[in-house]
Amino acid sequence: MPAAAAMRRLIPYYRPYRRMLVSGLSLVVVSSAIGALVPWLLRAGVDSIHAGARLDRVTLLAASIAGIALAGGALRFWMREILNGLSRYIEYDLRQALFEHIETLDPAYFGRTRTGDLMARLTNDLGAVRMAAGPAIMYLTNTVFGASFALVFMLRIDGRLTLLALLPMMMIPAVMIPMGAAIHKRFEAVQEHFGTLTTQAQENFAGVRVVRAYRQEEAEIARFAALNEMYVVKNISLARLYGAMNPILGLLAGLSVAVVLGVGGSLVVRGAISVGTFVAFGFYLTSLTWPMIALGWVINLFQRGAASMSRLLEVLDSRPEVASPERPRQLPPGTTGRSITFRDVGFHFPATQGAERRWVLRNVSFSVPAGATLAVVGATGSGKSALIDLIPRLSDPQEGEILIDGVPLRDLALDALRAEIGYVPQESFLFSDTIASNLAYGDTGNALVDHDNEDDGGPAQSRATGEVDAAPHVWAAHVAQLDETVNAFAHGYGTRLGERGINLSGGQKQRLALARALARRPRIVLLDDALSAVDTHTEAEILRGLRGTLAGRTAVIASHRVSAVRDASWIIVLDRGRVVEQGTHDVLILAGGRYAALLSRQQLEEAIEEEAPALVR
Repeated sequence: MPAAAAMRRLIPYYRPYRRMLVSGLSLVVVSSAIGALVPWLLRAGVDSIHAGARLDRVTLLAASIAGIALAGGALRFWMREILNGLSRYIEYDLRQALFEHIETLDPAYFGRTRTGDLMARLTNDLGAVRMAAGPAIMYLTNTVFGASFALVFMLRIDGRLTLLALLPMMMIPAVMIPMGAAIHKRFEAVQEHFGTLTTQAQENFAGVRVVRAYRQEEAEIARFAALNEMYVVKNISLARLYGAMNPILGLLAGLSVAVVLGVGGSLVVRGAISVGTFVAFGFYLTSLTWPMIALGWVINLFQRGAASMSRLLEVLDSRPEVASPERPRQLPPGTTGRSITFRDVGFHFPATQGAERRWVLRNVSFSVPAGATLAVVGATGSGKSALIDLIPRLSDPQEGEILIDGVPLRDLALDALRAEIGYVPQESFLFSDTIASNLAYGDTGNALVDHDNEDDGGPAQSRATGEVDAAPHVWAAHVAQLDETVNAFAHGYGTRLGERGINLSGGQKQRLALARALARRPRIVLLDDALSAVDTHTEAEILRGLRGTLAGRTAVIASHRVSAVRDASWIIVLDRGRVVEQGTHDVLILAGGRYAALLSRQQLEEAIEEEAPALVR
């Protein structure tokens, strides 16, 4: 995106702070105007001394210069205070807008976008945009008005000398335009590579146990070192370009000084201008030269900010593939479960360029009455998880339609749909918070509490009452066979988990995720192989507790264990995305098909596991 177009997208973020912007820029203009008076007073002082003026006049001029300098310093302090503060407010608003927008994007977006790259945009790129939004505008205004005031006074002194002094500076645009474009391109490359570097670090931190297990520490260090070295190379390339900018501007400014010294000096010698006038002209030339040199830094800030803003706009302009309709329909009222209907549903993941499209589900049709339990079984890769993910609209099918209580999912608001659902994904994700807060996650009616007021990791407290409000979550933990585990911790439900729940076992994570879904008391419960990490005995206990809990609720359970689904109201068997068998447990066993074969294989595996200890002895 062109730099100007990218920076124009920042304009709406200035609107809430119009007064700050106007007052800050006004201070810049006034301070520049006041600063322009100093050389003029200096001219009068030098000429007065040369003419033998009285001491009181010289003292008055000196005091005036000191007073103007003091006032200018105060004004510059306040302009920086206001405009730098403004840039922080804009940074805050932009960061908030980015995070809010990212929260609306669907899993498909995160599937094609690296986490490290997103983190780089929310940190480094935002910082570059902030510098362009505040300091760059402040210095640009100071450059323009400071140079303008200096130019006015220079013209009043001698128009011909001013024109000669400006001749070398007329080459500045020819130098700055191509250099600015090059800075934009190189800084964009730096930021993109920083995203790659951040992704590499994030993957290593998240997968540290795999790295250790495979003894790949040295290999990963070497990979990071290579990326880090390339990051340095790209930054040095950018620094070399920026480093050349100031010397070029300094050279042009030096040529102007040489012209003024030669031509202006000859005017003084001939008596065409006074010594004080020559001194004042030199100061004005300096006032004009410094903004020209600072212009290089300002252009650098704008080009960096524009490159980063373009990267941020790539995120802000992304649109979710799954979104709520403009005029959503309402689900019929009810206090029990919801019916679920699949009609010739076909689904495939987005194909990469040149890759062949692979259907994950095809021609899938079934109906689950309200309050019934549907089981989905099949081999790995048969499409069980994809089917589960379609119900809360984490993705949309390309063929057919899915209905809840007769209403197509696409006609429902996403919030309303997902408020009906308790979802336990295949990979349990827990937050770095207390067990109680993880259990209460998404339960707006029983939301726990202000963690800033927790006492040494104790139970979270209700903001409304100041008392522990965990009854639904304690019940859910009991159903998921998690209560004994929780009570074993010193702080019970107030125990703070590590990142992704690292201080829990795989089975404990799954049980906590199951309890979190049940605590919402949803009308639809989706379990995607939610008990794969627990042992058979614990699974049986959990399922026994679930039978009563799921009474009246609609449940869809995907599992590779027949023991987890044998009591379901209806069972469908998937193979390569198609329904190859369906019926009750007894009917499918009598049919002797894939379901019966799966049961036989699992029974054989369990028998071998039971005999293994005896063989060892």
